[in-house]
Amino acid sequence: MKFLKPIVTIVAITLFSCITESKVFTEKDITIIPKPVKTELGQGNYIIDKNTVIVTTEGVNKNTITPFTNQFKIVAGTALKQVTSDNKPSSNYIELLIDISLEKEAYKLQVTKNGVSISASDHNGFVYAIQSLRQLLPTEFESTSMQNTSWILPEVTIEDAPRFAYRGLMLDVSRHFFDKDYVLKTIDRLAYHKMNVLHLHLVDDQGWRIEIKKYPKLTEVGGFRVDQEDAAWSARDVNKPSDQVTFGGFYTQEEIKEIVSYATSKGIDVIPEIEMPAHVMSAVAAYPELSCFETPIGVPSGGVWPITEIYCAGKESTFDFLENVLTEVMDLFPSKYIHIGGDEATKTNWATCPHCKKRMNTEGLHDVEELQSYFIKRMEKFIKKNGRKLVGWDEIIEGGLAPDATVMSWRGVKGGLEAAKQGHDVIMTPGTHCYFDHYQGPQNEEPVAWGGYTTLSKVYQFNPIVDSMTKEEAAHVLGGQANLWSEYVPSNEHSEYMIFPRLAAMSEALWSPTESRDWDDFSIRIESLFERYKHQGINYAESAYLVTENTEINIENKTVQLFLKNEFPVSDIRYNLTNEPLDNSAIKYTEPIQLTKTTNIKASLYKNDKPIGREFNKTIKFHEAVGKKVTYTEEPNKRYQGVGNFNMVNSLRGTKNFHDGQWQAWLNKDMEIVIDLGTKIDMNKVTVGSMESQGPGIYYPIAVEISISNDGKSFKKVGETKRDFVKSGDVTLKDFVVEFTKTNSQFVQIKAINYSNIAPNGGIFLFVDEILIE
Repeated sequence: MKFLKPIVTIVAITLFSCITESKVFTEKDITIIPKPVKTELGQGNYIIDKNTVIVTTEGVNKNTITPFTNQFKIVAGTALKQVTSDNKPSSNYIELLIDISLEKEAYKLQVTKNGVSISASDHNGFVYAIQSLRQLLPTEFESTSMQNTSWILPEVTIEDAPRFAYRGLMLDVSRHFFDKDYVLKTIDRLAYHKMNVLHLHLVDDQGWRIEIKKYPKLTEVGGFRVDQEDAAWSARDVNKPSDQVTFGGFYTQEEIKEIVSYATSKGIDVIPEIEMPAHVMSAVAAYPELSCFETPIGVPSGGVWPITEIYCAGKESTFDFLENVLTEVMDLFPSKYIHIGGDEATKTNWATCPHCKKRMNTEGLHDVEELQSYFIKRMEKFIKKNGRKLVGWDEIIEGGLAPDATVMSWRGVKGGLEAAKQGHDVIMTPGTHCYFDHYQGPQNEEPVAWGGYTTLSKVYQFNPIVDSMTKEEAAHVLGGQANLWSEYVPSNEHSEYMIFPRLAAMSEALWSPTESRDWDDFSIRIESLFERYKHQGINYAESAYLVTENTEINIENKTVQLFLKNEFPVSDIRYNLTNEPLDNSAIKYTEPIQLTKTTNIKASLYKNDKPIGREFNKTIKFHEAVGKKVTYTEEPNKRYQGVGNFNMVNSLRGTKNFHDGQWQAWLNKDMEIVIDLGTKIDMNKVTVGSMESQGPGIYYPIAVEISISNDGKSFKKVGETKRDFVKSGDVTLKDFVVEFTKTNSQFVQIKAINYSNIAPNGGIFLFVDEILIE
């Protein structure tokens, strides 16, 4: 019996320590994104446990707290009890209170030693407060399995409200179709980031994605295309109406209802975009009579430019069709806005179409730009008559803007500025900061994207209000939106990679007060969000961790300076030059690295003395031709001159970004250059660096030939390499290596033979970055 007492004592102490567990919180522990307007940290803390009670007052939707309680059950194994305010306990509660004094979407969150009080005046305010509550808890709260931890909260008071009323994300589900389940997941994640609009791009040339009962062929024909996913987006073959189609999909009206209902429960409006008058080849493929000349076409599998097969603005039947379509769409979507696109219409068919000519004559329109304005204004009247507001891309300004239209400014901020000056509401979504189909890290390290360079830090800099705006003009800016166009985004995993974590930066740019936004502070807080993403199973990009470089070469001294950097401030970058794995002996980067010989550099961002993110790995190669004289038989294209005459012999290699300044190019011509080594040397290998990106018409050479000479006039061919054409949708880099019997010569002639049997739009480019002689 004497052994029982110590055992009981130990158990009692253990249980007591769990109940009275305490943690001292600091400001750094409050890592909520987007950053709240006001946060006051107290001294104590509160623990949610199996005895915590959910208290809902009259007027609060009990289901508002359900996502939180469901998640708690997953990670803690306990279903929290819900009671009304009449049965509120004196402690250990989470209480939801109506406070009509709070603005729309605002909330107050107060954590004391006794429990949690959440106040809001509307559904969205409660939704956002609960997201902040989640982010106050340990990151393990987002897990998909039981966790052995305490659900401890700091004693804190948060008063919060959004800066902008419109905070959106556009998903392009036309170029690549994303199923209902992925859309529902995206809705969850939008709510988590306190975003309140999901804009669905349901129609484009490459696919019609919404069931319309009156016009079944829109999805039967327009919803599917020939599978050409093995080819670059802009280098795909034109499809015939008779070609077999297998690639695509669409949402049934029942699925749309489910999406909209679910989004509403999360405080999110779903805005449908039904494109017009252009980007509608999928509709024209289904119903050719909608176009000017009724030419049968297939649904395109890839890029189309210019977009000439558009709706006929002269036929009355076109407007009957669109009104019927929009009637069904508006029955499905209760959103205030109906998006009609309105961008990138090439109106050459309108200029010659007898129906369009007649319309212009009847309506007194001077040109096709005014005809487009007529088209948009007519649709705006129909939409307004049905109690909705038209929103379109900034091209709808051209020819005159419809009276009550809202402009989504994507070609920079100019369209938004002009619309605001005219008294129209504006949603800012400039490609510079808001296009998530752009690269977010060095192109060599990223999956193929549309182009551009929109990093996490650049998104964070976004401000929908332009400095030059007057107070009255700024009042017309509703907010902003991120856009994920999906030409190069074929899967759910890829879509997540492009959205996260940039959506976090966008959410803070649109929610938090300007004066409280700070990149250094955000850089610290987002590390906690990364952990939450991991628990949630989100395939987020770690591109912000990547080490990037700038290089400078001194041709005369044949030295290279390498500058390393990272997106995050005060980065701990470490490197080695030994070709060994990075470890604790890596050198801390503090100044540019000087190189005078062939060197392999490995580097990484470090945290807690451990490398994080992908490793930087690059070789700077000093070869026999560095700094030697180069003579061009055929000058490179004026648009791609590289760094000039030493571009081919400066030891610096180009990246997959052909605008990086390290590439020279020839359009529909072969490359032929001669390198004068200054003296005879022994050599047996020449390497020619090239790029292929078939979308914009960049192809590898079909052959590389090497000839040598000792007088610079009479050349002898010593070797060549050939490569057959291979269809590819990727951007790739390749070294064409020509080896030959060792020879002693001064002059080397290099020919790279361009394709001649392929004629993509704009011709065939041959790109070369460096020629190495060894």
